[in-house]
Amino acid sequence: MIDLKRRIEAFVKLGKFMGEFCEYSNKTAHDGYPNKPWFHKLEQKVRLAGQSNGWFTEENVLFALKSWSKLLTEDRLLHWLSAYNLEKSKKKNVALITAGNIPLVGFHDFLAVLLTGNSVQVKLSSNDKILLPFLAEYLREMEPTLKNTIRFTEKKLDAFDAIIATGSDNTARYFEYYFAQKPNLIRKNRNSVAVLTGNESPEQLKALGEDIFRYYGLGCRSVSKIFVPMDYDFDVFFTAIYSYKDIINHQKYANNYDYNKAVYLMSEFKILDNGFLMLKEDESYASPIASLFYERYASLKDIIVKLEQDKHKIQCVVSHGNIKNEVPFGKTQTPSLTDYADGVDTVDFLLKT
Repeated sequence: MIDLKRRIEAFVKLGKFMGEFCEYSNKTAHDGYPNKPWFHKLEQKVRLAGQSNGWFTEENVLFALKSWSKLLTEDRLLHWLSAYNLEKSKKKNVALITAGNIPLVGFHDFLAVLLTGNSVQVKLSSNDKILLPFLAEYLREMEPTLKNTIRFTEKKLDAFDAIIATGSDNTARYFEYYFAQKPNLIRKNRNSVAVLTGNESPEQLKALGEDIFRYYGLGCRSVSKIFVPMDYDFDVFFTAIYSYKDIINHQKYANNYDYNKAVYLMSEFKILDNGFLMLKEDESYASPIASLFYERYASLKDIIVKLEQDKHKIQCVVSHGNIKNEVPFGKTQTPSLTDYADGVDTVDFLLKT
């Protein structure tokens, strides 16, 4: 059995390092930290990640690092793992194929594999290939016994006992075929939604803007659609999210806004537009960048039934006192350790494999 205590301590050190780096980067503290050489290295990696992927702005990378720093505490890690019998874990070599839509999107899988006593072999998306290898380097420095348990590869995956792969619906079909002979956890496209009643406060709607605009709407936990009453007043919604207007100054976002607006107009679709976000009435869940789908409902009961029927398409639901297992406004992008992607318990999968 692995020395779980030592692995947890390594991740706790990593969490502290990420939190202090965010303070350092935000110029709230510059002196007194022993990790300054590592800070400078991570600064370079953050810059390089942004150059490699234009969606990975410094603000969003720091947000991801800060979010993880809050989760990587001894109390939270121990509480998370206390729900499982780690004694029955059999050491495996687990392969990860990660997505690249938001910074460090594969970190939870990486964490779960290592804290269940396994080795990890990672095939990174070309869109997010900078940050995780650096954090792994820091981990190995903090805990040398991890040196032979973490491997990154750009080649064909080999000699693995189980695999966790994340991709689009199309790539998932390929994964399911190609890895059919191995224990596998295959993730597909998911989107998040919000259910509004018209009684939300301006503060709640402003917080919803965080769920919509963080990571430019590219995450599976990004709200891409809202359900609204028949007589919903969209002026109230637009007023509440106006503080996010500067998002249009990001070139890639602006390009998508212009392109999608042209498509909508040429197709003569009716849209609502405030200059940085377009609303389109649509039954689909996955809205293009810089747009948000909406669907009207006659009763909340109808929406509850619809969401249950479509639960395989939905990552999380934002609402206030209306939906089972709802997420509060403004909290979709800060999941807890038990908020598993696609609702599948990764630790349970690893222990039973």
